[in-house]
Amino acid sequence: MIHGFHFILSAYGFWLPNDPRGSWSDTVREFSLRKFGPATKASTTRSVAGRSHDRQQRLAAKEALRYPPVIFTGQQALAIAQGFAEALSEHDYVVHALAILPDHTHLIMAFHARHVDEISAHLKAKATASLARQYLHPLESFAGKNGRKPTPWARNYWCPFIRSERHMRVAIRYVQANPVKAGLRPQRWSLVTPYDP
Repeated sequence: MIHGFHFILSAYGFWLPNDPRGSWSDTVREFSLRKFGPATKASTTRSVAGRSHDRQQRLAAKEALRYPPVIFTGQQALAIAQGFAEALSEHDYVVHALAILPDHTHLIMAFHARHVDEISAHLKAKATASLARQYLHPLESFAGKNGRKPTPWARNYWCPFIRSERHMRVAIRYVQANPVKAGLRPQRWSLVTPYDP
């Protein structure tokens, strides 16, 4: 039985499809990245961030990106949270934990009948619209002639399913601790609903 989802939404350039530690990607779509190797499909839902790897190669690959990697500021994090809140109000999603970090975001969400692909796209779209509306889009200066801006998000997402109450509590604690581990202040968001099975 699925109790919920652990969404990890990466900012553009955070985790590349051919990251030497592994990724969730099957394909390297960006031509400039192909010289750094094929996609590195991960075989686990556990974090691979601590795996040893060629850090210089990973950084060189980031330099080859079409746009600079996105790093969200605190003000942008607030706009992203406002976008997420809009998404919650439109589809009755219930979020039990949220951490918006400079280069990726964690959401622990109660089970919802909507497909996770649709939920991820909805969350990203609302967050991006909120950033644009507040003139905080991080890739504003790369808008095309038609005014369209590149997405500040990676194409894919990571979403391990949460399969028990115990797993839900562990995931919530993990997400709550994430900002502190990253050297930031603890985060408290009004859109978060405490978990009470």
